[in-house]
Amino acid sequence: MKIKNILVLFAICLAIYSCKKDDDSDDYDAASQSIIDDNILIEYLKTHYLNEDGALDTITSGQSSLMVDPRLGVQEVEYNEVDYKLYYLVKNEGSTISPSAVDSVFVTYTGMLLDSTVFDSKTTFSWNIGTSPAVLSGLIPGWQYGFTNFKGGTVVQNEDESFDFEDYGEGILFIPSGLAYGNISSGIIEENSPLIFEIALKSVNLIDHDYDGVDSKFEDLNGDNNLNNDDTDGDGIPNYYDEDDDGDGVLTIDEDANGDGDPTNDDTDNDGIPDYLDADTY
Repeated sequence: MKIKNILVLFAICLAIYSCKKDDDSDDYDAASQSIIDDNILIEYLKTHYLNEDGALDTITSGQSSLMVDPRLGVQEVEYNEVDYKLYYLVKNEGSTISPSAVDSVFVTYTGMLLDSTVFDSKTTFSWNIGTSPAVLSGLIPGWQYGFTNFKGGTVVQNEDESFDFEDYGEGILFIPSGLAYGNISSGIIEENSPLIFEIALKSVNLIDHDYDGVDSKFEDLNGDNNLNNDDTDGDGIPNYYDEDDDGDGVLTIDEDANGDGDPTNDDTDNDGIPDYLDADTY
């Protein structure tokens, strides 16, 4: 069947993602699978470490595990009313800005199963995943949430007028199956498979989806990285797609009272609510 609205991470499945659902999909319990996946990931983290080359390796002679590595973090994610734990290891945080779930990223990555089998790899930095834009909102939830723990790098101009980046985000995501492909299998990836991605994030492109002068990243008012549940005026349109966030009849872009191009720092009545979110300010 065709899965729409997902930019599949595999070069072999860029436009149409052919897959099969588990024969027992009607009995699929995402919450129970989340617990199973967490136990599997914890066991992996306890039995693996980063070797001298910075690569994942199996502990054979008492090396310190990933589980006690101070660079390891855990991100608690609620997705489709199910609680998940996404683990991430930060080799380098980065130096500029982190993306939200709806921004685009300039990346390389290697995707692996827990047995180290590589199912996809992109070694050249690009704003695309295959031929599709690398916009996180179209990728798996594990990327949408995991990349927020990293920042892009600083641009460096070379003598030949080309450019590169330094001090960019680099690390590893350990993603439960419910934030990857769930009970769907494709190619060598079986259903209910946790995945590992080694990633490098050179740059982030913040997107203003509704062209209202406020980058969508900053329209996540409750800070949960789900921009679809921020709707100030309750009109059913999330703020990041709503040209009039507070429903006062004045477009957000026109509520820039001081004319600096940023509607978020204008508070005409000094009530602590920016004008573009304050229906009492016209």
